Amino acid sequence: MVGGFNTNIRYRGHIFHVQTEDGGKESPSIITLLYSGGAILFSKKTSCANQVTNADREVVVRQLMEAQHSAMVQALKSGKLDDKLGLVSPDAPAAEFGAGVITRRSLDEVVLAHLANR
Repeated sequence: MVGGFNTNIRYRGHIFHVQTEDGGKESPSIITLLYSGGAILFSKKTSCANQVTNADREVVVRQLMEAQHSAMVQALKSGKLDDKLGLVSPDAPAAEFGAGVITRRSLDEVVLAHLANR
């Protein structure tokens, strides 16, 4: 089993933790988890079953782990995970006032719809 990688990243006012682990020969996979406040927000799992019998397994798996860990860190820093994490891009246009709230229905129709859904 290859030792794992851990990186803390401050991004958009939050501290995220990226952890990558080798599942070993019993569970041949590389798992990268993105945490915030102890909660798993995003994960990536890659099989490395084809490396179980490889004599250079540890070297190859370490390289795969480094690549996957680095890709997760870069995806976070570049904003590629913002939508999945519920983070708003500072470049995103502001929503129009009342978007999703303003309706063409009358007040009576809105109240009746609300009461019907109770």
